[in-house]
Amino acid sequence: MNHAVIIHSPTPPFTLISATEKVQLAENGWNSKNPEKVASAYTLDCQWRNRDEIFSGRERIIEFLTRKWEKEQGYQLNKQLWCFSDNRIAVTFRYEWHDHAGQWYRSYGNELWEFAENGLMQRRIASINDIAIQQSQREIFKGG
Repeated sequence: MNHAVIIHSPTPPFTLISATEKVQLAENGWNSKNPEKVASAYTLDCQWRNRDEIFSGRERIIEFLTRKWEKEQGYQLNKQLWCFSDNRIAVTFRYEWHDHAGQWYRSYGNELWEFAENGLMQRRIASINDIAIQQSQREIFKGG
């Protein structure tokens, strides 16, 4: 049996540099829109609250993200470090997306992250609000 420990750098305790790097890595991962890649940054039993959904486990994360990106077409995200301490990071974010009918939205929110010693996220709490926008009001353009 393989008992290798997975390390997902940077690891806690965080500094300004490592916390900023962790946020950028998360932004890059989410902008890939690859549920398996994103889920690999979380512990197998990671606890999630996203809007009105509460669940745990990497498989549930993959299911959630698959569903999310099927609904949220053209998804582009910006994250910013809000604050950090030891093994926790808080971020603020905004992202833009459109539904299948072509209506664009900008979603704003905050996330609270808690990390295991190996750098995998073990808890994520997200609060998010959406506003409808016109395509001409878009502000986030990252390609893809």
